[in-house]
Amino acid sequence: MRSPLLDTPGAVAAETPDSDVAGHYGDPFAEQRAFLAGEAMVDRSNHEVVRISGPDRLSWLNSLSSQKLDDLKPGQATQTLLLDAQGRVEHHLTLVDDGEAVWAHVEPGTSAELVAFLDKMRFMLRVEVADVTDDYAVVSVADAANLTPPAGAVLVGDDVLLPRDLLADRLGGLKLAGLWAYEALRIEDHRPRLGFETDHKTIPHEVGWIGPALHLSKGCYKGQETVARVHNLGHPPRRLVFLHLDGSVDTLPKHGAPVVHDETEVGFVGSSARHHELGPIALAVVKRTVPVDATLQAEGVAATQEVIVPPDAGRNVTIDPALRRRIR
Repeated sequence: MRSPLLDTPGAVAAETPDSDVAGHYGDPFAEQRAFLAGEAMVDRSNHEVVRISGPDRLSWLNSLSSQKLDDLKPGQATQTLLLDAQGRVEHHLTLVDDGEAVWAHVEPGTSAELVAFLDKMRFMLRVEVADVTDDYAVVSVADAANLTPPAGAVLVGDDVLLPRDLLADRLGGLKLAGLWAYEALRIEDHRPRLGFETDHKTIPHEVGWIGPALHLSKGCYKGQETVARVHNLGHPPRRLVFLHLDGSVDTLPKHGAPVVHDETEVGFVGSSARHHELGPIALAVVKRTVPVDATLQAEGVAATQEVIVPPDAGRNVTIDPALRRRIR
């Protein structure tokens, strides 16, 4: 759904899958600074919104997903994952419960599949699932705690689910910052994005979702066996890294571009951006065994690493090696 804010003078559309919102409005660095100062909002209205109501909603979601949600307090924002049977990430939800319903926003193009899956899993439980993307738009601010949201809006941490017909009002007249600003700050914060720092093989340990989106001691859910095995007995095969890119190169590596070490491909670029202070930066996923002090090449651009997920992630217990061989 194309954002009306794309009609703002100076607006330039972002790249797919974000082409329905503005990448910038003419000055990306100034937009980053305005966003950090609490003077601007970012239009992320291409993200999709799902509402889950009914008295069984929290216990039901708790049984299906990776986060502990059965005791979630109203207004407490969190994240959760839906995994396949092998523990690979299929959906990432950012959500809040308002006391009557759970509101979640998800990546563009993923809500239909998510709603279809949730509908299949309702059985006789008292829950209702609805895709409300046509009615609500996602916008982000730097500090929603100091924001007075309009009637009908829902706060999900620093994201605001805004009635879509209020999108052009800019949350009471805030300036506009484009998605390039948001993405640069997301990369700086080491926050992975589904479909960018993940692929069809991604498990939660690889991208740092243990904790923020996955509770290690909650009850059973699909994919938990893999999560527990990696956490207790092994290491994830890949790890998320932050890259400081060579600033003398004019271009940024694209999503999916190869990351190379010693002429061998060892991973892929997830997201890249130009930060107003750090310069060109990126997130990438590389093989666990890549030395943490190695200089890499990201689509031909030299890059130094900053560790996000350490190579020794997982294997939280020590057991007899012979027993470990039997378990594997």
